[in-house]
Amino acid sequence: MSRKRFLAATVLCLAVLIISPACYAKTILKLGTSTQPTHIYNQAAEYFGKLVAERTSGDIEVQVFPAAQLGSERDMVEGLQLGSLEMTLTSTGPMGNFVPQVKLFNLPFLFKDRESCYRVLDGEIGTSIADRFTTVGIRSLGWFENGFRNITNSKRPINTPEDMAGLKIRVMEDDVFILTMKALGASPLPMAFGELYTALEQKTVDAQENPLAVIHSSRFFEVQKHLAMTGHFYSPAVLLISEITWKTLTPEQQQIITEAAAEARTYEREISMKADQELEAACAKEGMEVTHPDKAPFAAAVAGVYTTPSVVKAIGGGDAEAGQQLIDAAIAAAK
Repeated sequence: MSRKRFLAATVLCLAVLIISPACYAKTILKLGTSTQPTHIYNQAAEYFGKLVAERTSGDIEVQVFPAAQLGSERDMVEGLQLGSLEMTLTSTGPMGNFVPQVKLFNLPFLFKDRESCYRVLDGEIGTSIADRFTTVGIRSLGWFENGFRNITNSKRPINTPEDMAGLKIRVMEDDVFILTMKALGASPLPMAFGELYTALEQKTVDAQENPLAVIHSSRFFEVQKHLAMTGHFYSPAVLLISEITWKTLTPEQQQIITEAAAEARTYEREISMKADQELEAACAKEGMEVTHPDKAPFAAAVAGVYTTPSVVKAIGGGDAEAGQQLIDAAIAAAK
């Protein structure tokens, strides 16, 4: 082969390689959660990833890392800000440290059922709070669900607020959670979720509170005897993406991710509702003693949390008047 023909063939081959889709670098989005692989968070994350892969023809791959492999919930949110992590599906527990208005959703007994939750989260209030995330370098892709939270402990059945007295209970790192448990007479201990099972096993704490999906998937029935269906908090979750990552995506990719997130949110809420219908019986089958306390005395015991000046001010982002307006609006919308 002549030198000219060899060079021409080489240029042609290089051109084919350059324009071939196979040569395009795949975009990897790491998505971390704090929960066990079987938890609804991870089911939803895998479903989201499947939709994204299909609709981008494999150009974007979502890799799910469960069980706090990438750090605690707070660690992962901070990773989004730094751009060292692309995505996370997290509870709202640590989010009040980044967007104070999220603390609104942590108020005890704010919601009576899922329909009231969705009216607030998917309405004007939830949208306005989600929009604030971009000011701290992260972007919300929708409100998912952790579910109504219930109390487990290794000491005694819980039927009244008085049964909470003196229990050392793990809570998320949020002052509303801490104040709520203090109002019930318990001793709250903020702790990262990844440390919880060992703390229960070693009796560092007596109790914890979480939705049934977390209680069962984390196998807390192995280290906790009693389950009280208090439903004291409704715990939303939020799917987040780093704003740094978001800006690297094309408008078409952003649209695909937004639509896939909305579908995954609906899917996750459906499996969460189904799980609640099944997991109480599953926990009882594993040997847990289940009680159904009258919620009214518990709600009365924690009513003061709503008027605690530090809470109202925090929910308003430092503005007590704005905080009270937000609380009043949420109470009205949730009715």
